[in-house]
Amino acid sequence: MKLFVGLGNPGERYARQRHNVGFMAVERIASRHGFGPWRTRFQGQLAEGLLDGERVLLLKPQTFMNESGRSIAEAARFHKLPLADIVVFHDELDLAPGKVRVKLGGGTAGHNGLRSTDACLGSKDFKRVRIGIGHPGHKDRVIGHVLSDFHKVEQTWLEPLLDAIADAAPLLARGDDAAFMNRVALLTQPSRPERSLRSPSGDPAAR
Repeated sequence: MKLFVGLGNPGERYARQRHNVGFMAVERIASRHGFGPWRTRFQGQLAEGLLDGERVLLLKPQTFMNESGRSIAEAARFHKLPLADIVVFHDELDLAPGKVRVKLGGGTAGHNGLRSTDACLGSKDFKRVRIGIGHPGHKDRVIGHVLSDFHKVEQTWLEPLLDAIADAAPLLARGDDAAFMNRVALLTQPSRPERSLRSPSGDPAAR
């Protein structure tokens, strides 16, 4: 069994913010693959289903971002899950918008959800699916950036990206991280027009 966790903040106020893209990813997986209804468990919202025959739990902690680890650790302990079976989806400032990378372990880069998860699991060695939201350009603008809604123009890459993550999720459940990333990249590759023959050369919700 695998535990796929989306990081985010609970409530309608935060639902469309960049910081909640982890929630968006697991919600799209649940919808695409016919998971069961969301239930209140482990200080979060939990849905259960199958990805390519692999039993997967989807978890959205409801503890606010900076306490996410409490919910994750409770679910992991109850199901006796090793770190290798925990996958955390989160927003990533250091990736360009729409880019996705899978990483095992590493630092938190100031992300309070990851910091809490590290602390509560007692290890950094869980898998992360880093979903790029881009950097606002200056550290003083980071909190405002992550706690702002995606702009309307960003939906042109966000919606296809969430669909691609959901489509490729069975590969992630099988542990084929490289195939997952390749599939997401392929599905989100912009269509190219034909080349012309004459073409030229504080807040508890915050990070």
